[in-house]
Amino acid sequence: MVIPTVIDRFIRQAISQVLSPICEKEFSESSFGFRPRRNAHQALCQAQSHINPGYSYAVDIDLERFFDTVSQGKLMEILSRRIADGRVLSLIHRYLRSGVAVGRKYESSETGVPQGSPLSPLLSNIICLTNLTKS
Repeated sequence: MVIPTVIDRFIRQAISQVLSPICEKEFSESSFGFRPRRNAHQALCQAQSHINPGYSYAVDIDLERFFDTVSQGKLMEILSRRIADGRVLSLIHRYLRSGVAVGRKYESSETGVPQGSPLSPLLSNIICLTNLTKS
């Protein structure tokens, strides 16, 4: 893994803080993962509120290796429909393509979003939202 500089982390956090309030308006009230002011306890309470009137099932999804398999092209396509500023899109694209270090060798990253970044959880929710609303 390539460790981002303090400036890189600062920029990623800034992008996340600007995009999050915009995107939050579009996310499902039933979605709790990686969302501000939402947690697992609230998800359980909501599931219980659906069970009480007679529903029998609740769905908890943990997508294995999700961050590693996100299509960067699809994600950039989705973002380009929501973000008009090409400079922001360029920053996000460069961030996605930043690559990883394997041993002493650099490898480019053509799929996935870097884990541990403040922007990755928001980007993962954006791509999930779009995939769910198209079905």
